[in-house]
Amino acid sequence: MTPHVWLAIGAGGALGAMARHGVSRLCLYLLGPNFPWGTLTVNAAGSFVMGLVIVWLSRHEPQSAAMRAFLTVGVLGAFTTFSTFSLDAVALYRDRTAMIAASYLLASVLLSVGGLVAGLALGRHAI
Repeated sequence: MTPHVWLAIGAGGALGAMARHGVSRLCLYLLGPNFPWGTLTVNAAGSFVMGLVIVWLSRHEPQSAAMRAFLTVGVLGAFTTFSTFSLDAVALYRDRTAMIAASYLLASVLLSVGGLVAGLALGRHAI
């Protein structure tokens, strides 16, 4: 991997992490602290956008390795957050109930995978 790719990932990661923090703060403000809405939102939205980006990249070949890495590994990799998702699920189980934790797990998986499928489908038709 070239230095350009590493720099692209770092720059994209910084943007994605800041966007994730902004969405999480907004969700906390709008929806309150009783459910990890921010993590659910970034994972579902990020999966949808990943679908769009993959279609766009494949239809506009060739793309540089740096561009692909910037968007997928950097921006979207830092925007979505599986480690935070895992922590939220365990905290919900510990602090609330197994049913709330299970609901969060199910909603996260269905919305994130569904978002990716929807992004791919929309991207195929619109991009």
